[in-house]
Amino acid sequence: MFGIVRPCRHRLGEKLTGQWMAHLCGLCLSLRGDHGQLARIVTNYDGLLISVLTAAQAESDSGLQRTAGPCPLRGMRTASVAQGEGARLAGAVSLVLASAKVRDHVADGDGLLARRPVALAARRVAAGWGAAGARSGSAVGFDTAVLVDAVDRQIGIEALAGIGTPILAVTEPTETATAAAFAHTAILAGRPGNAEPLAEAGRLFGRLAHLLDAVEDRAADAESGAWNPLTATGTSLAEARRLADDAVHGVRLALREVAWGPGGSPEKHSADARLAHLLLVHELRRSVDRVFGTVPMCASHQPGPYGQQPQQPHPPQQGPYGAPQNPYAGGGNPYAGGNPYAGGGGAPGGGAGGFGGGGGGDFGGFGGGAAPQPPKGRRGFWAGCGMFWLLCCTCKLCCAEEYEGPWSRKKREGCCRDCDCDGCDCCCPCDGC
Repeated sequence: MFGIVRPCRHRLGEKLTGQWMAHLCGLCLSLRGDHGQLARIVTNYDGLLISVLTAAQAESDSGLQRTAGPCPLRGMRTASVAQGEGARLAGAVSLVLASAKVRDHVADGDGLLARRPVALAARRVAAGWGAAGARSGSAVGFDTAVLVDAVDRQIGIEALAGIGTPILAVTEPTETATAAAFAHTAILAGRPGNAEPLAEAGRLFGRLAHLLDAVEDRAADAESGAWNPLTATGTSLAEARRLADDAVHGVRLALREVAWGPGGSPEKHSADARLAHLLLVHELRRSVDRVFGTVPMCASHQPGPYGQQPQQPHPPQQGPYGAPQNPYAGGGNPYAGGNPYAGGGGAPGGGAGGFGGGGGGDFGGFGGGAAPQPPKGRRGFWAGCGMFWLLCCTCKLCCAEEYEGPWSRKKREGCCRDCDCDGCDCCCPCDGC
């Protein structure tokens, strides 16, 4: 699984966690139903936002969910899962973008893909996914050509980018692709008036996904010599943070113009509308804070009681981003290193990729803990596929307290794991949003 919006279940609460899982399972099962078992590996946390947005705008909740049978990823339990055009659109977008990512890895000769037979097989899989995504998109009235065009333009833009190139010129294709996908949810929900504000929210979400991916991968890319948009354009972390904060603010403003169902009345918002608000307003802001290392984790998600600095529920507002020291340096920052996945330990809810692409990462110690360890290399495509199915069959994807990402090797937490949330801010400060 990958994506930048991976919420803590304790902040969502039991009901909204159930809704979130329903959309995640709905996306996975839609991929399986339309395109076969292998397509399920492109399920991602950001893709389910499309399903959530479609359901959140619907005038009626009827027919949007069904009861699915037992699944190994749910510990062989049945569950209510999302269905319909929103889940199918999410699957189409996920397939097309995954197809482009596989082709990009083949072109770069990453891992096992440097071997000709493996690369040939991967190209066939990518071509199949691309065609399947186009068929699914067409079935719900969405032209996936805009996504393919964005991916093709991204390659050319990156080849020409250099010091002084505006970073927003590099993120533009991602912004265009996500804007089109977000806007189409309004058409599916029968709310064409929402298309414009949702396109703006999608454009800024795409920008944010690309920026956060670049920040997370910066250290690992520097060590491996891989291309990184921040390094290539000479963009500082401070400028990247400013743009990320602006994008989060812009998403919040755009969502204020959206009419949610039923009836668009705030007091009658459905669970899906509240979930969309929490994910795209509050959790998106927390994703930025996690990547830049400026907010403490939920107390229950600490890796252990030893070798850590005590967490403060409300950090002193002394720095430009609410931290007493430079948020990108060590100092008093509990995520010393400025990146929870790059030298600062694995914080839950991070994850790279989404619409902006995947990335590597390295793992280090907290505060006075163990010394930083050299980053592990990414697994190749097929090795990652094998590890993904191993995690599925052992239920670690949903139940493990912590596991290693099948491709990125980043630390992840199971989305159904149980832990105590005492001491963390579980409230949704929606007033005034």
